[in-house]
Amino acid sequence: MDSSDLRAALHSGLAIPAHPLALSASRKLDERRQRALTRYYIAAGVGGLAVGVHTTQFAIRDPKVGLFEPVLALAKEEMDCAATPLVRIAGVCGETKQAIAEATLVRELGYHACVLSLGAMRNATDDELIAHCRAVAEVVPIVGFYLQPSVGGRVLPYAFWRRFAEIENVVAIKIAPFNRYQTLDVVRAVIEAGRDDIALYTGNDDNIVADFLTPYRIGGTERRIVGGLLGHWSVWTKRAVELLDRCRHAHATPELLRLGVEVTDTNAAFFDAANGFHGCIAGLHEVLRRKGLLEGIWCLDENETLSPDQLAEIDRVYRAYPHLHDDDFVERNRDQWLR
Repeated sequence: MDSSDLRAALHSGLAIPAHPLALSASRKLDERRQRALTRYYIAAGVGGLAVGVHTTQFAIRDPKVGLFEPVLALAKEEMDCAATPLVRIAGVCGETKQAIAEATLVRELGYHACVLSLGAMRNATDDELIAHCRAVAEVVPIVGFYLQPSVGGRVLPYAFWRRFAEIENVVAIKIAPFNRYQTLDVVRAVIEAGRDDIALYTGNDDNIVADFLTPYRIGGTERRIVGGLLGHWSVWTKRAVELLDRCRHAHATPELLRLGVEVTDTNAAFFDAANGFHGCIAGLHEVLRRKGLLEGIWCLDENETLSPDQLAEIDRVYRAYPHLHDDDFVERNRDQWLR
């Protein structure tokens, strides 16, 4: 997929789940279930996958774990088998030396772009951050990433995003600060930079539907957030794809706004919002475990697990919103994915 095809695909508005990590009880990679997850997402109709990101657990890069390349390679193999070409995005993080090395690997593995986390550069100046982003963009097209501070990100002002939007090889931005003011900073920066070739994607798991329904008009130019790159969409994925199709170019209606509140309520349970997102990855694992796609909820960090009241919250949203899950779809196809 060349640069023009990549930009066109991203601008069409894609559902891109952030891919989890399937582990055994001994906290080793469960390759069979890792492949099954990728097959699930492909069968659900996603437009791309993001692998090696926060939902995949940043610790896969630890030399003692050594799973960054194997996990990206497994997902690539499964995406190679997809009937429809998928946009392949890999997470890249760390300071510049590490980020360039990861970006080089990502390119060699045939990924189309990287989503660039700046969480490791909390104390860097804007000049240093921009230089870092430019260096990575020389290796592979980049998707900017505004990660909320509560899970490892940092506040990035309008001035940063305005300069970031001038980097030629930026193809999209995942906007995920969980904050309306900061979301507007990114959209305004892209519009005022005149970059109509940068696709806007939501990562605001607390505001997914409203993000799709909101037209941003600044200085006579109107832009919309066209797709989602979301950890939330690693579960109930078929319904997520349908949701994006329903919201694409739609006007806000009471019904859609009500649906948005329901999605946010489920996210609060899955992501453990009540406890500062401590159980966000384990919560997603629990939903996948209930479907039989994961054997357990294990994370690489044994301290990363469900909060005491989180299980009851997941039970609650399952009962409250049966129209949002895709359990029947999973039941019909799970054995084939686990082959």
